[in-house]
Amino acid sequence: MRLSRYFLPVLKETPSEAQIVSHRLMLRAGMIKQAAAGIYSWLPLGFKVLRKLENIVHEEQARAGHIAIQMPILQSADLWRESGRYDDYGQEMLRMQDRHGRDMLYTPTAEELVTDIFRGNVSSYKDLPLTLYQIQWKFRDEIRPRFGVMRGREFYMKDGYNFDLTKEDALHAYNRHLVSYLRTYERMGLQAIPMRADSGPIGGDDTHEFLVLADTGESEVFYDSAVTDLTFGDRDIDYDNREQCQAILEEFTSKYARTDETHDEALFNQVPEERRRVARGIEVGQIFYFGTKYSEPLGATVQGPDGKPVPVHMGSHGIGVSRLIGAIIEASHDDKGIIWPEGVTPFHCGIVNLKQGDEEADAACDKIYNALTALGLEPLYDDRNERAGGKFATMDLIGLPWRITVGPRGLKNGVVELTCRRTGESEGLSPEAAVTKVAEIYEQIA
Repeated sequence: MRLSRYFLPVLKETPSEAQIVSHRLMLRAGMIKQAAAGIYSWLPLGFKVLRKLENIVHEEQARAGHIAIQMPILQSADLWRESGRYDDYGQEMLRMQDRHGRDMLYTPTAEELVTDIFRGNVSSYKDLPLTLYQIQWKFRDEIRPRFGVMRGREFYMKDGYNFDLTKEDALHAYNRHLVSYLRTYERMGLQAIPMRADSGPIGGDDTHEFLVLADTGESEVFYDSAVTDLTFGDRDIDYDNREQCQAILEEFTSKYARTDETHDEALFNQVPEERRRVARGIEVGQIFYFGTKYSEPLGATVQGPDGKPVPVHMGSHGIGVSRLIGAIIEASHDDKGIIWPEGVTPFHCGIVNLKQGDEEADAACDKIYNALTALGLEPLYDDRNERAGGKFATMDLIGLPWRITVGPRGLKNGVVELTCRRTGESEGLSPEAAVTKVAEIYEQIA
């Protein structure tokens, strides 16, 4: 993409309504525009990152054996009355009526709807286990939406639901989701710590939230600092291997890590004092096991091995895809702007032409642009007739991990400048070597 042809409405000034870093930078970088309180239009740069995150989630869900579906945004209130949650959910549920006077609601979550799909189509234990998921827009009518996409009313979310014959089977599904989420977040350049949490309106006894440590987090968290030394890495996981998935759950949850809602001071005091930490965290996902909470009232049963009907055991699993963008920025920025991890960057590399209109500089930039594109990478070429300082400021603001700077002076010596956004370090390389190095960086994270 050439910046002269792209829609990137960056702002020089910080909007007054933006209270936290991610909100300020997303507005300034032209990623989003507020449409109403807690509701945003996703502009090209923001939409590109949203799709990057969505693709990672899809890939890791498929790796774990989960099956994608798409459910509607509007639901009938009848299903929620059947489960008993329609009146209990509270004012966060946006309720409405259609032209025929039928009660409807804008989806805040979809346990009832997916259970209705299951009960109408699955009748035998032989069809289990089954996990269905979607990535879909949700709406929760927050009393005071704030912090941009971190606490908006409309949000993009992956919600998955497992159906299993027994509690043991469902707990394996729980472990499988925990493993897949650890992989997902690390691919996004995040360390998301699973913490014992409260189940809230979803219900159930077993639940973990995944939290990214950040000063602006909405939750107070208490943890053993040893958990921050854990990494998932490139382990080869067999998701059908119960012992392997259970071992990973134990590895990542045996150290103390809890939100303020489930914090136990006595247990926390058993952690060596030098490892006790109190911080803030941003929730970016949660997994639940809730047994037959929905299957019993909604009649989601299968014929068991003995021929008798058995209510299935269920769990649900969410990742806040749009919220993740805010969390990544909160965890990865400096005073100049965003610093995207390579796995989620909207463009792989920026190209800055220091002297637009110079025949040699223009030709070199075009050659680099075409070479990166031929390798399957997406460069963003700043070909505008702007001052160099303005071009650098834009690149720093939007946070591309790597920048190739091309100017007549360097080209006389046969070099361009390759700069790492995270460290600020630069090196002079031939144009061909700069392209090769950028390609190698992304090959390593593919």
